[in-house]
Amino acid sequence: MTHRLKTRLTHFFPLSLITEFLSLKILPPFRHFLSKTLDFLRMDPFFFSSSADNDFNSSNNSRTLHSLSDLDDEKLFLVDHRWWNAVRESVFTEVEGVLYAASCGFSDEFESEIVVNMRSGSGGGDCDQEEQGVSGREFAVVSEWMFYRTVKWHYDMKNAENVVAIEDNKVDLFFIQVRLSFSATTNSLVVKINEKDNEVGAFNKSRRIFSVDSGLLRIWDFSGQITKFLLQGRMLPDNHELVNKEVFLELQVYGLFYDIMRKENDMAIEDSNTELKVNGHSDEVKPYVRRGQPPLASSFNEHYRLGLTGLYNLGNTCYMNSAIQCLAHTPQLVNFFLGDFRKDLNFENPLGMNGKLALAFGDLLRQLWTPDTTSVSPRAFKSRLAGFAPQFAGYNQHDSQEFLAFLLDGLHEDLNRVKIKPYNEIKDVDGISNQEVADEHWRNHIARNDSIIVDLCQGQYRSTLICPLCKKHSVTFDPFLYLSLPLSSTTMRAMTLAMLTTDGSNTPTPVTITVPKYGMVKDLIQALSITCSLRDDETLLVVEIFNNRILHFLDRPYDSLELIRDYDKLAAYRLPKDQDSLPLVVFSHSHSEESNDDNDQGGPPFRRFGIPLVARIPEGSDGFELRNKFLQLINPLVMCEESSSDSLDDESVNNANQDTEMDDVAIDGASSSDEVKGKSSVDESFRLSLETEGFFPTRSSIVMDEPLLVPESRRIFILVSWSDEAMKQYDTSILNRLQETSVLPVVSNNLPELVSLSKCLEAFLREEPLGPEDMWYCPTCKEHRQASKKLDLWRLPEILVIHLKRFSYNQFLQDKLETFVDFPIVDFDFSNYTVHKDSQSSIRYKLYAVSNHYGGMGGGHYTAFAQCGEQWYEFNDSQVFPISEGQIKTSAAYVLFYKRM
Repeated sequence: MTHRLKTRLTHFFPLSLITEFLSLKILPPFRHFLSKTLDFLRMDPFFFSSSADNDFNSSNNSRTLHSLSDLDDEKLFLVDHRWWNAVRESVFTEVEGVLYAASCGFSDEFESEIVVNMRSGSGGGDCDQEEQGVSGREFAVVSEWMFYRTVKWHYDMKNAENVVAIEDNKVDLFFIQVRLSFSATTNSLVVKINEKDNEVGAFNKSRRIFSVDSGLLRIWDFSGQITKFLLQGRMLPDNHELVNKEVFLELQVYGLFYDIMRKENDMAIEDSNTELKVNGHSDEVKPYVRRGQPPLASSFNEHYRLGLTGLYNLGNTCYMNSAIQCLAHTPQLVNFFLGDFRKDLNFENPLGMNGKLALAFGDLLRQLWTPDTTSVSPRAFKSRLAGFAPQFAGYNQHDSQEFLAFLLDGLHEDLNRVKIKPYNEIKDVDGISNQEVADEHWRNHIARNDSIIVDLCQGQYRSTLICPLCKKHSVTFDPFLYLSLPLSSTTMRAMTLAMLTTDGSNTPTPVTITVPKYGMVKDLIQALSITCSLRDDETLLVVEIFNNRILHFLDRPYDSLELIRDYDKLAAYRLPKDQDSLPLVVFSHSHSEESNDDNDQGGPPFRRFGIPLVARIPEGSDGFELRNKFLQLINPLVMCEESSSDSLDDESVNNANQDTEMDDVAIDGASSSDEVKGKSSVDESFRLSLETEGFFPTRSSIVMDEPLLVPESRRIFILVSWSDEAMKQYDTSILNRLQETSVLPVVSNNLPELVSLSKCLEAFLREEPLGPEDMWYCPTCKEHRQASKKLDLWRLPEILVIHLKRFSYNQFLQDKLETFVDFPIVDFDFSNYTVHKDSQSSIRYKLYAVSNHYGGMGGGHYTAFAQCGEQWYEFNDSQVFPISEGQIKTSAAYVLFYKRM
C-alpha cells in the first residue's frame, strides 16, 4: 500500500518539479505540502531513480490527471499590487507570492482577443527593477477571502483615521472571462481575453489595463491557483491531449481601470494635447476639473458605502433580513467570513449541515460587503437554509430571534473545529469551589464545541437550585448563546374583583388591585391579601364567573394571569383556614315567575342572576341546614321591615338571624329547638336543587331531611330558585354589581410604559420558585421538591445578544408588549450583574445593532439598526438610510447586539 501511495504522489508531482517549486516563494500551506511530499518520497531510494520520472511519461500515468481545471471554488481577484501589499505587510505576513513576468499583445487570429503570456520568475528586462512597486504596472492575483479582508482593512483604516485618500478610492469592480492554458512550447501560461466572451464595457476596460504600450507587467500570484495550474501543466508530456487545452476562468478585476484613467487624467492636464494612443487607436480624453477625480461621478464615495447594502424582501422575509444585517455588522464575525473561513468547515459533524450553511452565509455576507453594491437578493441563502430547516421554507412570517438562534447554532455546528467529540464524565463537585467547577464545565464544553460562534457569542451562567426544606444547594454551570429577558416584571395591569365574605357579615364589595400583567395567580392573591387586610386565620378563594356561574377556580398559584382577559369577571371569597377540610358549597341564583312548578328540569324557563355565594358546611348536613346557611349569607341583602314584614316567613328570618350570631362551634349543628322549627316549615320562597359541575349541568331535587352526598371534588353546587316574593324582600341588585376585570387603566395619562434594561436584567436574575410541573428531585430529601431557582451571570462573551421577550403565547392568547425599554448605547456596565469578575478584562459593552419589530401579532414588519463606522443606519429590507443616535431607542426594539468595549 505504501509503495502504491508513493507511486501516485510521484505521478502527480515528479521529483524534479517538486524540488524546483520548493525554491520559489509560494504560499506556506502549498509549500508545506510539497515539502512533506518530498520528505515522504525520500524514505525510499527507488523514487530517486530515473525510472520514477520516466514512469510519469508513460501512457498508464497520463490518466492520473484528467483536467487542468481543478481550481478552488473561490473566486480570483486581480488587484493593484501596492494596494494589496499595504495590507499584506500587516495582516497577511505569512502569505508569500510567486512572481510572473507578463507580456501583452493581440492574437494573431483575432484582433478582438488580448493575449497575456506569463512566465514564472522576474523575466528580466526593464520591468525587473525600474517598475517595481509602481501602481498600475504591478498586479496581484489574490483569493476571494484575501480580497475581502483587504477591502475591509482599507475601509476600517479610513474610518479610524477619518481620512479620505483619493488614490485609494478604487470602486470599479467588474469581471472578465479568460481562457487559461499551458503552452509547452514557451513553458508559460497563456491568458486570453476574447471580446466574444465578455461584455463590451468589461472588454474595453481590459484593453486599457492590458495595453500593448505598457510593456512587461509584473503579476504576483498570492492565491496559489496560478502556480497550481502551472505545476499541473508542466507535469504533462509534450504530446498530451491537455497541453494547450483552454480552461475558462472568471477573473474579478478591482481598481485597475480607475488607476489607468487617473494616470491618463494626469497626462491630460499636463499636456494640452488630449490625443492618447490606446492599442493603436486615437481616443478623445477629456481633461478633468480636479486631479484624481473618479471617471464616474456616481461612483464617487461608493467605497465609503462599504457594508451599506440592502437585502431584497422575497416575501415576508423581513425577519431574516433584519437578523442577517445585525450579524453582517458584527465586526469579528465579518472579519472571519471575509477571511479564509473555509479552513474551519466541518464536513463530518452529524449535527451540522456538511458546511453548506456556513458556505451559503459566508457567500451572502461577502456580497453585502462587496464595493459598489446597493442591494442583493438572499434567495440562494434562503433556498439552502430551507433544505435543512423546513420551518423557514415558504414565505410565512417568522420570529427574527428564533431565526437568529437557529442560524447561530447551525453556523456553530458547520464550523465546529472538533471533529471527534470526547466523552466528559460529570464529576462530583461537593467541596469544590465555584471557580474550579465553572472552569471545569467550560473546559468540557470547549472540548466538544469550538467554533467562531463559541469564541464570540457564548457565555456561561451559574444555576442554583435550593431545596425549600433541607436547604440543599445544587449548582451547575451552563453555556448560553443569548439572554432572553422578561418584560413582565415591570408591566402592570389593574384588576377589579368582587370581594365577598362567607359568614353573611357584609355585602359584596368591589376591590381594585395592581398586578404584573404577565404574573401568576399567587401575585393576584398576594395583592388581594394586602388590599383587604386578610387575617392570619383566613384564606382567599378566587374564581372566574361566567353567566352568573363559577367557570374556573383559580386555585393553582403558578397559573399565568395572561389567561384572564380584560372583560372577564372575577370574585374572591374570604374563608376560615380551620375549615379547609370541610365541603365547599356554591349557591347560584335563578328566578322564575312560576316558582311552584315541581319539575325543575321541564318547568318554565328561568334566568340566572347575581354573584354566586360560597360557604363551608359540616359533613352530613341535610337540606334544612343547607337552606339556613343560604339565608345566613343573604341576610345583609334584607330590605327595610316595612316592605318585607308581610311577605317573608318570620320563622325563616328569625332562623337566619340566629344563624348569623352563631360562633364557629354552632356551625356544626343548630340547637334542637331551632332544628325542629326549621324542619317543620319549609320556606317556599327559596327552592334548592343539586347541580352537577360543568358547563352544561344537570339538576336534581334535594330531599330536605336527608344528608347530602359529598362528591370527590368536595364541592357541592346548589341552584337556588327565588320566588317573586323573595325578589321583593331582598335587594338583589347588590348581587348584580359584578364588574369586568379591567375597568381602570394603570396609567391615566396614556403615556407608554417604560422600563430600563437594568430592571429587565434584575428580573431575569431574581430568585423564583419552580412550578409544580418542574419539581426537582432533592438528593438529600430523596423526594421531589418545589425548589427555588437562581441564575447568575458568570462568564460574559465578546458579543452579547439580548432578546427582549415581547411576544407571549398560550393556548388561548397571543400578545405583544409595546413596552418602551430604555437600553444603554455607549457604555453598558455589567459589573453589578456578574458574580465572577476576576477573569473578565472588561465588562463594559457598546451597542452596535438592533433588530426591530413594528406592529402586532397578526402582522408586522422587521427592520434593523446597525452602526457602520461611527454612523448609525437603518436597514429596511433593500433600503438603507442614515439615522441619528437619538432615533435608536424605540418601543420596537426586539433583539439588542452589544460588543465588549
